[in-house]
Amino acid sequence: MSDAKNANGAQAIRAAGLVKRYQNGQITALDGLDLEVRAGEFVAVCGPSGCGKSTLLNLIAGIDRPDAGELAVFGKRAATLTEVETDALRSGVIGLVFQLHNLLPQLTAAENVQVAMMPGERTAAQRAARAEELLTRVGLAHRMNALPPTLSGGERQRVAVARALANSPKLLLADEPTGALDSKTGGQLFELLGEIQRELGMTLLVVTHDEHIAARAGRVVRILDGKVC
Repeated sequence: MSDAKNANGAQAIRAAGLVKRYQNGQITALDGLDLEVRAGEFVAVCGPSGCGKSTLLNLIAGIDRPDAGELAVFGKRAATLTEVETDALRSGVIGLVFQLHNLLPQLTAAENVQVAMMPGERTAAQRAARAEELLTRVGLAHRMNALPPTLSGGERQRVAVARALANSPKLLLADEPTGALDSKTGGQLFELLGEIQRELGMTLLVVTHDEHIAARAGRVVRILDGKVC
C-alpha cells in the first residue's frame, strides 16, 4: 500500500479493512481487504472466480455498501454519502463497463451513448456531437446508427466503453470487459482501454481473470479469499 500512496499523483481509491458479507453473513466476499490506487494509474485486479473482485468494483461504484472497513473514492468516504451523493458520484466521476454490455437493443449505438448523458445540462445537439466523438474514438464512426443486435461482441463492448466515457469520468471501472470475447478481440479491447487511459490521464481499474490480459496494465493486484495477496 505504501508504494501507491507515495507514488506521484493524488489518491483515487483507498480501501482499508474492507469487509462485505452476503446471505446474512454466511458468505464473506471481502475479508479485510486493503487497497490504494493513485489517480491516473492503470490497475488490473486478478483472482479466481468468487475471490471478491466484482464485489470490490461494486463497492467502489457505490452499487453496494461495505459492512465494515473504510472506503474512499477521490476523498469521498462511502459510508458518509447519501443516496443522492452516491448517484452523483457514479454519474459524474465514475464510468462503468461490464462483461455484458447492457446496451438497450432498441436504440442505436449513438443513442445508447447519449442515454448516459441524460439527465444533464447538454442539449440534444451536444449529446449527439459527444456520442459521435466517442464512437469515432473507439473506431465505430461507421456504426453509429446500428442497433446492438447487428453489432459484433467486440463492437458492442466498444459502444459500452464510449457510453462509460460520456460524462468524462475521472475513474473508469471495468468488470471482466473481455470475458465474453475471443482472445484476439479481448486483447484489442484491453489495448483500447489502455490507450484511452493514457490519453485522458484517467484512473482505470479493470477486473479480469486473464493473466495475459492483466500483464498489459501498469500494475496487477491479486485477490484471494477476499484479501489482496
